[in-house]
Amino acid sequence: MNHTPSPAQSPARSPAAQRSSGLPVPAPLRRLVARLPIAPPSIALALALDRLLLPRLSDDDIAQLAGRIVEIEVIDLGIRCRVSLGARGFRAAPDRGAPVLRVAADAPSFLRLLRGEDDADRLFFERALVMEGDTEYGLVLKNTLDAIGPLLEWPPLRR
Repeated sequence: MNHTPSPAQSPARSPAAQRSSGLPVPAPLRRLVARLPIAPPSIALALALDRLLLPRLSDDDIAQLAGRIVEIEVIDLGIRCRVSLGARGFRAAPDRGAPVLRVAADAPSFLRLLRGEDDADRLFFERALVMEGDTEYGLVLKNTLDAIGPLLEWPPLRR
């Protein structure tokens, strides 16, 4: 689990990428979005995490999670973000070098996780959620998020 694919390797081969999300995003549009700079969505994610997650983290949580780059990929939308937690909160991380952890899934799977409607373990074993990189850090992050509970309280998704 310590191997992170290079950008040349296609995430479309992963089982999570093969699942149909039900979102009507044409493949050419996904490929176009995947070629856009990573900074704008990374900045947006960092701002959202500062608002939704940071206030719920303890000082111990922050100490355990700080200083490492995590890459989040929303496969069906072609969006990839990189963030890290620092002394002043979350920030966008540069798109160079391997992240300590890469998490990839389709948009509906991420939304179900954020709403607490689905369990990360279940999605992982169903291959709807892919985690690559530092296993220990991944477990610390997962356990921290599990202890916090749902980050979003929107109406449930229709399946």
